[in-house]
Amino acid sequence: MLETRILERAVLVGAALKTEDPLVSEASLLELQRLTETAGGAVARTLTQRLDRFQPSSLIGQGKILEVASAVREEGSRTVIFDTELTPAQQKNLEAALGAKIVDRTRLILDIFARRARTKEGELQVELAQLSYMLPRLTGAWRGFSQQVGGIGTRGPGERKLEYERRHIQRRIEHLRSDIARMETDRAVQRRKRLSIPVPAVAVIGYTNAGKSSLLNRLTGPAAKEVYADDKLFATLDPTTRRVRLPKGGWAVFTDTVGFISRLPTALIAAFRSTLEEVSRADCLLHLEDSSAPRLREQRETVLGVLRELSAGDIPRVSALNKADLLPASARRELLQEDPQRHLVSALTGEGVERLLSRLETVLEGRWVLRELTLEHSESRLIGEIHRVAQVVGRSVRGGRLSLRLRVTPENWSRLLSRLDR
Repeated sequence: MLETRILERAVLVGAALKTEDPLVSEASLLELQRLTETAGGAVARTLTQRLDRFQPSSLIGQGKILEVASAVREEGSRTVIFDTELTPAQQKNLEAALGAKIVDRTRLILDIFARRARTKEGELQVELAQLSYMLPRLTGAWRGFSQQVGGIGTRGPGERKLEYERRHIQRRIEHLRSDIARMETDRAVQRRKRLSIPVPAVAVIGYTNAGKSSLLNRLTGPAAKEVYADDKLFATLDPTTRRVRLPKGGWAVFTDTVGFISRLPTALIAAFRSTLEEVSRADCLLHLEDSSAPRLREQRETVLGVLRELSAGDIPRVSALNKADLLPASARRELLQEDPQRHLVSALTGEGVERLLSRLETVLEGRWVLRELTLEHSESRLIGEIHRVAQVVGRSVRGGRLSLRLRVTPENWSRLLSRLDR
């Protein structure tokens, strides 16, 4: 007989200022529900409050606190999740008033990242972000991170943190930063090796759950190793790189990056900066969006904001709207009228993928141009140099002369011509 998993029931609280757009607040609360489900919880009830200003001691007003406390008792819930980041004092006061575990949006996202990290570097980055978040919340908050409590928001670095004093936590943070710095050095060596191989690079970016991993699987085809994909927020954290054949010949490397989200914790951006900086070194960005998302414009602004933080705003970018198979004809027309440069695609059915790949190739040709070169027999000594600095996408032999079709950067093309005295 299969064991039935009991989901942790949580009461969600959305607090927003009256000056904020109600639709934005509503979309953020819906996203919080998905985050809760991704973390393994079940939403028991959702409460909201719009205020003239947030209460410094408790975020929400006393009347709403009584309403939340009543909901906690009626639903038999031990967890209350707030759709904003709480100060240490607010968290402590709310725990005392509600008699429940208090989790804010930042802590919830950190918990999901801890569950999703697969590589050693990813685990260290998440632990660094967790400890940076926890450090100012030592007083009265330690028990919330203990494995003895369990459940949502408690996927902490470990139970041993309970007896750590502040200086021990700071030492651990310094140690993590040192380990991550060494891994960054290794990553830089790998990056230099990769850059020495003449292949264009495309970074696939987008809001979480836009379908980046599914699209990469579609682009690489069934013969390639499949990238893990799931209909969950932050299904994948660690970047994955795959070769994709281009329509005119040759290859490009596509890197699936971690998904973005509104109000992504600052600690996570800092911890994952070395991973995210892979984006700034790409020849082209493929910005994939979920065409069925209710707040598409806000999601786009979130992604563009992170790109600006990474100084990657000037890299050539191609926009694609995924999940086109879910759109009615009227919605398709409206989206294309808003921006005719967008590409409607479906990673599920393959619709529009070939056109998107051709568009990406055209953009890449601004950096990786296609050239033809014919070598005399006496110039064959340069074959090795050509393969080192250019990607050979076609070759033929006529009359003892070797004709090559190359994908090469303008700088390397000039160097080759100078070596050939042409």
